[in-house]
This record gives sequence, structure tokens and C-alpha cells, in this order.
Amino acid sequence: MGYVRLDVPVGHPHFGKLFPCTCRMEEIEAQRSDTLRGLSNLEALQRFTFESFNPDGHGLSPERQRNLHHAYETALAYAGDPDGWLLLIGGYGSGKTHLAAAIANAALGRGTLPLFVTVPDLLDHLRSAFSPAASQPYSDRFEQVRTTRLLILDDLGTENATPFALEKLFQLLNYRYMARLPTVITTNNELERIEPRLRSRLADPSLVEIVTILAPDFRLGGGDRPAANLNTLPYYSEMTFDTFDLRRQELDKPAVQNLANGLSLARTYAADPEGWIVFTGSYGVGKTHLAAAIANERERLGQSALLVVVPDLLDYLRAAFSPHSNRSLDRRFEDVRRAPLLVLDDLGTESATPWAKEKLFQLINHRYVSRLPTVITTVASMEDLDPKLSIRFMDVSRSTIFELKVPPYLGGAGAVGPSSGERRRRKR
Repeated sequence: MGYVRLDVPVGHPHFGKLFPCTCRMEEIEAQRSDTLRGLSNLEALQRFTFESFNPDGHGLSPERQRNLHHAYETALAYAGDPDGWLLLIGGYGSGKTHLAAAIANAALGRGTLPLFVTVPDLLDHLRSAFSPAASQPYSDRFEQVRTTRLLILDDLGTENATPFALEKLFQLLNYRYMARLPTVITTNNELERIEPRLRSRLADPSLVEIVTILAPDFRLGGGDRPAANLNTLPYYSEMTFDTFDLRRQELDKPAVQNLANGLSLARTYAADPEGWIVFTGSYGVGKTHLAAAIANERERLGQSALLVVVPDLLDYLRAAFSPHSNRSLDRRFEDVRRAPLLVLDDLGTESATPWAKEKLFQLINHRYVSRLPTVITTVASMEDLDPKLSIRFMDVSRSTIFELKVPPYLGGAGAVGPSSGERRRRKR
């Protein structure tokens, strides 16, 4: 018959229930494997292995090469011992799907059948169970997915965020979260754009390892292609640590010491950028010089840096709406938010429209969550900035705020250079 009743006493939870016999269990497992293979389409992913992945990328800067190597090594280690969750965040074509598929193929090589599926396809698979012609009830399909030994969800965030989709994804991820089942997820969304209930599970450091891949889309020719028309760092090439003037001849000792402390902080940060620095103070006190010196030092060391003036950044993003633009808003935004080192100069001088506030928050929050090195200059006090931004700047675990408490430099030998506004006028 294929089913048996267990010999248990009255009152036992399994008393009177039918269970598949051994032969039936083998048949069920075979059907389960066939279903997972069909949904995973692993045959089409055979070429995506660790051997076929190039961890050096194509024409990447040394810093981005190190980042891609870290992603590769993390995925390789996870494939050897799938434990916990691995979240791969990266732009289109950055290699995250290749690494996820390589994990699936490594598992398959060890005899473990993983489920690799894009999130929209998974939701279609679950919806089709409600069709009268479905060969399998919804409950069985969902159970197979949520209990699979290794689940790999590709492209989370590309699904149509209907109530059904959000409910099913939460049920799926919450089950695997509570059971701590091995799960790999890829997304091109920053965490703050993911539905809050999902995000709370994805951001749990006790279970989830997050890897952000900085490499650009290899399908567009590879290589680092920062926003060349936006990067103003070449206009600040003379602003180095050696040319920074401590103004000993004109300032009192406390003011000179304040400048010296700022210079020391900037030098230390440039040697090993980690976290954020926010330079505050009046116009012409040296904020931009120190920020540019950090970026120039990183360039001298062979690393890439992007220095953008905030009003220019917003103009650059708005230009994507022009019918003559050859680069979408998403691509332009990607150029900036994933820069290995980003310097945002003159924050607070932009026109504070709702759109501008939204874009700046998305940019700063992405770098905050991803822990990407960032230097910010502003004349505004923390109280005058958008609270959503200032609360991140004031996180002492992530950011150092340094105020330059000196009067503006009025010119002469060793001047800190023209203001950012003057630089923009010259550029144009």
C-alpha cells in the first residue's frame, strides 16, 4: 500500500497517523529531486564554476581586485562548508550570480542537490500550484523549497512586490532563519531598500555574512569607469598633506594644534581608510584640502578615489533624465555609491528638494550599511543637516566628526586653495 501506521501508544502525537513506508519514501525523495532539478535548471548553470570565475576581474583597480578576491574566497569557503547565510550584494554583471551558481555546482559535485532559483521564478512556481492542472499541491511545493538542504535565491528585489510575494518570501526566509538552514542570496539592492521584515533577518550578523562586490558590469567591457565627468579630484591635485599650511605665523597655539590634529587624522585615515570622516567648519578653513589630500594619497598608492561636489553630483544624476543621456540614472548612481573611496564635498550647499534629499539618503545609507570608506565636508552643523543623514554621521562606531576651529584663510603663500564653488566655476 505504501503507507503504514506506527506502533505507538494512545496519546502519542503519531498515534493513528499514516506515514510513508521505506519504499514510498524513496519514491517521494526521487520526485522531490526531480522537482528541484527542474526548478533549478542547473544544467544551464554548469559553466558557472569557481574555476571559470576570474577573481582579478577585467582592468580593475588594485582595490577593486582585492574586493573581488575577497568575494571569491568567501564564496569558495562557504561552498566547502555551507553554514549560515551568505548575502552577496553587487551591481548588474558584478559576478554575484556566478559565485552563487558556483556554490550550487560545488554542492552538486559533493552529491548534495541544491535549489538555485531566481526569486521571480520561485514565486511563479508557487503561484502555479493554485492552477487546477497543477501536478502538486501548493503546500507540498512550498515545503520542498523551504526545507531544501541548500537554498540559493538569485536576484532578490527584482520580484513584483505584491502582498503575496512579500508574504511568501517572509515565510520562506523566516523558516530558514529560525531553522538556521544554509542559504545564499544575491541582490543588487542595498539593504535599506529591502522590505523591513526581510531586512531584519538579512542583517543579523550572528547568521548572515554580507559581501558587497564593487566590480562594475563586466558585460560593458569591464574595467573601472568612474564618473569621469563628475570626478573633480584632478582639479585638486596640488592639495596634498605636504602642501597643507598649519598657518603657524598667523594663528594662536590652540588653532595651530587644531589644524595639526586634523592633518594627523587625515594622514592616518589615508594610510588605511576604514569608516568615515566628516570635516566640519566654516568656508576656507581647509576642509576640502584635507579631504582632497586623502583622495590624492590613495591615488598615489594605486587605489581609486572619487571626489564629488554635492551640487554637481545631483546635477549629474538629473542629467540622466535628458533624452540625450546615454547612461541611465541607475548606472550613474551606481558609479558613485560603489566607489572604493568617496569624498562628498560641500554637503549642505545643495538645493534641498525632496528628490535631492532622497538621493543623498540612498547614497549615504548604502555606504553606511556597506561600511564603505567615505569622507564628507560640510559647513553645516549636525543639527542643520537632514536628521536621517546626521544620525549616521554621529554613529561613533562608524564615523569620526572633526571640526576645524580656525578662521578662514585669506590668501598668501601656502593658501588652502579656492573654495569648491570657485572650483566649479573654473571647471565650467
